Amino acid sequence: MAKEKIVDTWKSKVWYTVLAPQMFESKEIAQIPATEESHLINRVLSVSLADLTGDISQSYVNLHLRIYEVKGKTAYTKLIGHEISMSYLRTLVRRRRNVISEVVDAESKDGVKIRVKLTLFTARRVSSPIKTALRNATKTEVLLKTKETDYPQLAQELIFGKFSAGIFNRLKKICPLKRVEVRKTEIYEKFKS
Repeated sequence: MAKEKIVDTWKSKVWYTVLAPQMFESKEIAQIPATEESHLINRVLSVSLADLTGDISQSYVNLHLRIYEVKGKTAYTKLIGHEISMSYLRTLVRRRRNVISEVVDAESKDGVKIRVKLTLFTARRVSSPIKTALRNATKTEVLLKTKETDYPQLAQELIFGKFSAGIFNRLKKICPLKRVEVRKTEIYEKFKS
């Protein structure tokens, strides 16, 4: 009986350089091994915003990037969403205040469908009708803002806090707020079957 030859698949892998999207100046974010280019397509990477910008104060924001194209030994990514760490959000919660969550499905000016998950932190306890008013006003503001902005610009506003600051300024007229955070975003993607 002949012995079977053991093949080490690790040696057959090639290292690929993964680049960030254009909005982050196509910085190198990772080196990934793969046996074939097709194994990289649609792979999702999670990267800290601090790694891309060099600003350590933004380390609580994680970006979700999907590899959509491979050319030679370089893989290109697109932004498919972001998320703020739960440990950071917990630091914003205080006694005798309310935390209100809202999820809004919207569409950008260039037709990208996006789900925006927001968290509102009130300055004091509020009644149920005020919570409802805050949720309704949040939904209206998100739909208006996304409808008039292209996705690349919208993504930057969502990630760097300009979007939540605009909503905060509108909602503080309803009741005193401490903070508005966009805790998570996701885009709707279609895949070829």
